[in-house]
Amino acid sequence: MSIIEQYRIEKEPYYRSVADEVELYEAAYSVRMPIMLKGPTGCGKTRFVEYMAWKLGKPLITVACNEDMTASDLVGRFLLSASGTEWQDGPLAIGARHGAIVYLDEVVEARQDTTVVIHPLTDNRRVLPLEKKGELVNAHPDFQIVISYNPGYQSLMKDLKQSTKQRFGGLDFTYPEHAIETEIVAHEAGVNAEVAGKLVSIAERSRNLKGHGLDEGLSTRMLIYAGSLIAKGVAPLAACRVALVRPITDDPDMRDALDAAVTTFF
Repeated sequence: MSIIEQYRIEKEPYYRSVADEVELYEAAYSVRMPIMLKGPTGCGKTRFVEYMAWKLGKPLITVACNEDMTASDLVGRFLLSASGTEWQDGPLAIGARHGAIVYLDEVVEARQDTTVVIHPLTDNRRVLPLEKKGELVNAHPDFQIVISYNPGYQSLMKDLKQSTKQRFGGLDFTYPEHAIETEIVAHEAGVNAEVAGKLVSIAERSRNLKGHGLDEGLSTRMLIYAGSLIAKGVAPLAACRVALVRPITDDPDMRDALDAAVTTFF
């Protein structure tokens, strides 16, 4: 198996489109426009990228960005081996060489001096300089960069530079409307539409508390976790306590408010 084959998505990921995001992404990919996905955590950004990679038949290399990540973690480094030192490509170099979609998840978590390494790949040059190796990688015609981040967490210290933002097309994501989110939760968790609808209603109440005690409302991902527990026979109140209320806040008053929302529907 070649190094890139391990990144192919063999089975179609479930994704429920909510607007024209699939068509817009396909158009962007056709001209290899770098794409930025903006939206709250757990609303489907990563699943969307997986679905589009499968639909387009392209390998997908996902990088979970963090503040300790260095440029070498992305582009590659020399490593010691039995025969001396040898170069090992990082995920960005592998994607650029082999024509993958490289997805940098939560890119603002990475330091700005790290993210600037993507700049030559996201304009008309489409090259990746491997300075330590003295090589210039010309991106494969199929190569594309996708980044995601949560604007709700951005601050002066954690935001993308304008010089980075303006290299990307943008797609906004948010939690789907009630009926669509119910459909997603029912499908992914294996519960009936009635239970899924109740979970979505609880989430909608929590999202109204954002900025009033909660940093973020309950995500679709969390609803799927709760639904999965319910589908396995866990009592709904206990499932919601474990998967929804306890993870999102430690504040006793906020927990009481969310527990009350749960008991309203279950």
